[in-house]
Amino acid sequence: MTLAILNFPLLCHNTALLKTELTTNMIDFFINNAWAAPAQQAPGFVPLIILFVIFYFILIRPQIKQAKQHKQLVASLKKGDEIATSGGLLGKITEVGDNFIIVEISKETEVKIQKQSVSIVYPKGTLKTL
Repeated sequence: MTLAILNFPLLCHNTALLKTELTTNMIDFFINNAWAAPAQQAPGFVPLIILFVIFYFILIRPQIKQAKQHKQLVASLKKGDEIATSGGLLGKITEVGDNFIIVEISKETEVKIQKQSVSIVYPKGTLKTL
């Protein structure tokens, strides 16, 4: 008789454990377990290289091309050319130096400016029509 009494709490304990297991299994049936996500790999250099190529063709290459054209324009300046500067002066070149040119902007008015400030060379006779 003492054995049956001693085993009774064990049976109750096992029954509670069985109810807990059933409840846990039912919850697992309705709710998915949250598993740890696998570690993500580093994106690598491919997107960075693609971005650089896009920037090169959209931004860098056109600026290099424009700078090259401006350098050729400045190198080809000669006496008698009609020009416009980046500051808005219009005139005719009367003298060309290494870094500076002298521009006649009206009769007997000459201005000394840097070659780099020339933005446009007009065809001959343009200033007379303005």
